[in-house]
Amino acid sequence: MATKRDYYEVLGVSRSAEAEEIKKAYRKCALEHHPDRNPGNKKAEEKFKEATEAYQVLSNSQQRQVYDQYGHEGLASNGGFSGFSQGAGFGDIFEGIFEDFFGGRNASGRQRPARGSDLQYRLDISFEEAAFGVEKNIEIPREESCTACQGDGARPGTARHTCPSCHGSGEILASSGFFSVSRTCDRCQGQGSFVEHPCQDCRGTGRITVQRKIQSRVPPGVDNGLRLRIPGEGEAGSRGGPRGDLYIDIHVKPHEIFKRKGCDIRCEVPISFVQAALGCELEAPTLAGSTPLKIPPGTQTGKIFRLKGKGIASIDRQGIGDEEIQILVETPMHLSDKQKEILKQFAALSGEKVNPISNSFVQKARRLFSK
Repeated sequence: MATKRDYYEVLGVSRSAEAEEIKKAYRKCALEHHPDRNPGNKKAEEKFKEATEAYQVLSNSQQRQVYDQYGHEGLASNGGFSGFSQGAGFGDIFEGIFEDFFGGRNASGRQRPARGSDLQYRLDISFEEAAFGVEKNIEIPREESCTACQGDGARPGTARHTCPSCHGSGEILASSGFFSVSRTCDRCQGQGSFVEHPCQDCRGTGRITVQRKIQSRVPPGVDNGLRLRIPGEGEAGSRGGPRGDLYIDIHVKPHEIFKRKGCDIRCEVPISFVQAALGCELEAPTLAGSTPLKIPPGTQTGKIFRLKGKGIASIDRQGIGDEEIQILVETPMHLSDKQKEILKQFAALSGEKVNPISNSFVQKARRLFSK
């Protein structure tokens, strides 16, 4: 009587191997020694059986514990190897093996309803539309069921024919070695029927490409990179499967004067040297129009004034951001002789004194160069 090899040795794994490692090892052995890949090779068939028996035991936590403690004798006293067990995960692993054998088809060979493909659309909107929200009508090309043949694929007035290869079942039974499996029928691609006279509109596919108009609501507060999902507006499914979804990628065009940072916006407002020195009141631009803004005397360039609630609404409705007005003091570039004379008089009256900011800078510079 031949002595059984150690199950761990059969699969080529260590005794501390995890369940996933054992599963991968068995899959490799099964693919290598499967009878369908080794027709007429009795040695390969025996190795396949041996690997299957080893996996049956090691994939079952209770049987593995008995085997680790008592070996093959312990399993014999508990009824021994019990053959293929659905509880040991063989359904999943066999399906994966059959997919490798038959080009990605499942073990049953039958084609199930398939969900339609998702579609992606880039939507360009203005800065204001992103801030306040907008409704857009978009047009997308997508596959839908052919209206001429109602998705059947056969020319109107004709019908589909039962596939003579699989007799309408959509699968072919393949026998090899000691067991049989079914695979998708190559002639009808698992549909169980074929079209002798294809529909002229869809050429027998049952699907046509159409331009579909869809209304999309863009909520307030969207920003670049945000993706909106519209369920069921993707391409039609096959064999009665559901539609896919439509994903809209938002792209916000830059604004001429506003810049965004989260829910806040910033605007740079230039004022003259005289306005900065004497103070003034100006009309500050906002997304909702202009609003009065008082500029106090002695305002320096870079000064920021905050306008509460003049920013962009949060997309999660948690509030509205602010607007920052940053002042830019413009220095006159082209002065007339009279303007130059007036500025010289101003300098003389002030005794060429520098303002506190300049004075602080000069003191820091002197300390730096005195080191």
